[in-house]
Amino acid sequence: MDSDLSLEFLRVVEQAAIACAHTMGQGDRHNSDQVAVEAMRKVMDTVSISGTIVIGEGERDEAPMLYIGEKVGKGGDEIDIAVDPLEGTNLCALGTPGAIAVLAASDKGGLLHAPDLYMEKLVVGPTSKHAVHLDAPVEDNLNAIAKCLDRDVDDLVIIVLDRPRHEKLISDIRKAGARIRLIGDGDLSAGITAAARGTGVHALMGTGGAPEGVLTAAAMRCLNGEIFARLVVSKPEHEERCRAMGITDFKKIYKSRDLAPGNDIIFAATGVTEGSLMKGVRFFGDGIRTSSVIMQNNPHRIRFIDSIHVTTKKDVKIRF
Repeated sequence: MDSDLSLEFLRVVEQAAIACAHTMGQGDRHNSDQVAVEAMRKVMDTVSISGTIVIGEGERDEAPMLYIGEKVGKGGDEIDIAVDPLEGTNLCALGTPGAIAVLAASDKGGLLHAPDLYMEKLVVGPTSKHAVHLDAPVEDNLNAIAKCLDRDVDDLVIIVLDRPRHEKLISDIRKAGARIRLIGDGDLSAGITAAARGTGVHALMGTGGAPEGVLTAAAMRCLNGEIFARLVVSKPEHEERCRAMGITDFKKIYKSRDLAPGNDIIFAATGVTEGSLMKGVRFFGDGIRTSSVIMQNNPHRIRFIDSIHVTTKKDVKIRF
């Protein structure tokens, strides 16, 4: 896969972020998601790829565009693409931090076709990735992370989605002595934060969406962090959906190379609302400013990009 495509994918997530940023704080999560999808799809068709959406907005009968199996691009390398045009629809609708527009791309077959189910997740950075296990007691994992980082457990900050299903997990983390940052949505961006040093976050724990797990895995391949994950298969219809995507081992613990096995991976994200890694979209009189991250594993590089999108009118004034 041509590494120059990273800048093309940057355009895709930038325009999706700008589109939904216009709806920020208006309280309409469905409209925020719709405009992000439409913008991402429009720009995607200008990219020189023969792309296939492997994780998107749902099946064809559920989504008018960016549905699983949809072909995108104007021709070129065969590439699999996972998208979340607006991760954190509620965050955007409410104007709260952490909403992003994101995609991951890989050579064909390089991203798991994950069913839209829940997934147990544990995300850590490079220092701790060989010391934890998804099935280990919470206290044991926290002690292992603290030891790897040469910290006390009460120095750790763990991100958890604020959901009733996490009541016991939250209790166990607090009992072990670690601190918790509860989030309303957006465990993908939270997972990236947990894997990057200097963010003040040391792990992500809990259950979230499987499609977001694949996107997180793509980021982990670039950050040298790790995700440990297992699909939550609790009903016969869940098993049917898994089998339809070629998954037969319902107890398997996935790691980043299982979820995103591709040789060439590109991960691109643009902030919609303010976040710990990226600023949100900012509008000024003669343009728009965006904050993005592009990660690649081949060549291995991570770029933070601050862009000013300037209007075409005369006497433009650029603000830094």
